[in-house]
Amino acid sequence: MVSDPSRKILIVLHQETSSAGRVGQVLQSRGFALDVRRPPLGHPLPETLEDHAGVVVFGGPMSANDHDEFVKRETDWLSVPLREDKPFLGICLGAQMLVKHLGGHVKSHDDGLVEIGWYPLRATDEGRHLLHWPEMVYQFHREGFSLPKDATLLATADHYTNQAFRYGRNAWGVQFHAELTRAMMHRWVVRGSQRFVMPGAQQGRDHLGGRLIWDRHLKQWLVDFLQIIFGGEGAAHLTAGDEARGQRAPGQRMVGRRGVA
Repeated sequence: MVSDPSRKILIVLHQETSSAGRVGQVLQSRGFALDVRRPPLGHPLPETLEDHAGVVVFGGPMSANDHDEFVKRETDWLSVPLREDKPFLGICLGAQMLVKHLGGHVKSHDDGLVEIGWYPLRATDEGRHLLHWPEMVYQFHREGFSLPKDATLLATADHYTNQAFRYGRNAWGVQFHAELTRAMMHRWVVRGSQRFVMPGAQQGRDHLGGRLIWDRHLKQWLVDFLQIIFGGEGAAHLTAGDEARGQRAPGQRMVGRRGVA
């Protein structure tokens, strides 16, 4: 435990071997310590965030609509960062849990389409005033979310309209994945290959090829976005070596029914 609570970020993951990826790397490079919890494994979430500077809730193979006890418990727990106005970022499942908590809906596309691969993203006027957004982002999901009441839409897309939003001063949700290191994407492509036949999905070679073209802009967006949400000291420079280090052991099961972890 770090002595300064302003330097600790709560990291919520949903599988035993999941990683915070680039998000963790950027936060650590800015002087934050990571407090990792895994609710599906029985890890408790704190009753207050007075000892934390903020929270990141990541994706996972489950749906925010599932009836597992931990899904409801974690969704209900989101009242803590909202009540205490602590910086919160939900990624994919994490964003969908926030939407459910705020009274919105999580559902699949009416035409059965999925977003698995690289897809265009369009910033709204509010999003463009905030920062520069990438033109293409990496997706791996087959459920999307409605825009919560009183939330501000920051980015949109063709198949799943709501891609990023802000609620209040400090709560943020994004549907896409900017946190993947190169090693993580390779694992997702290998373990998720059975999903590539779904309507709208791209083949694995397009996932990896698209990374060579679009990932640099997506990575820079993440660095800038995390600075807006959490602040932090110093610049966050990720090298290829950084991307290769700190990842979980081989054999990690990444892909589930709705998304990935």
